[in-house]
Amino acid sequence: MTHTTNVEKATFAGGCFWCTEAVFLELDGVQSVQSGYIGGQTESPTYEQVCSGTTGHAEAIEIVFDPQKIDYGTLLRIFFATHDPTTINRQGNDVGTQYRSEIFYHDENQRQTAQAYIERLNQANTYGRRLVTKLTPASVFYVAEDYHQNYYNRNQNAGYCTYVITPKVEKVRRSFAQLTK
Repeated sequence: MTHTTNVEKATFAGGCFWCTEAVFLELDGVQSVQSGYIGGQTESPTYEQVCSGTTGHAEAIEIVFDPQKIDYGTLLRIFFATHDPTTINRQGNDVGTQYRSEIFYHDENQRQTAQAYIERLNQANTYGRRLVTKLTPASVFYVAEDYHQNYYNRNQNAGYCTYVITPKVEKVRRSFAQLTK
């Protein structure tokens, strides 16, 4: 008899999808991570269109995870620990609406869990400023072009990867070691 595992999806926008994808690929219980675009009005947008800032999409990742191994709340903790949720439409040198901090929830439980977590971070003044992360119902997720998928693991020696992504991956390995593969 084969045992099938129930999986869930989480969709996060936290700046450059190369960064967020690399971070979540490290985690045990995460079965897959795809980079893509969500939250805009253009059907099947290209990377160039999204970068122009005219489509309304965010660079985002769609995570398929096993909630028996890693829960949604833990994914939220890592999401907030690995990007700046206090700047509107910006992460580091990446500026534009496509780099916004946004959680696209897939059900009411995800919405409530994310809302409670944001409130807790704000009450604790964790970042010294209020969070600007938006909560939005998940809509159509467009998978990005193939060359964006698993970008960090295929291009670790590229300058952007070395200086921007590697420190985030190392932070996860250090701060969340018990959760990594």
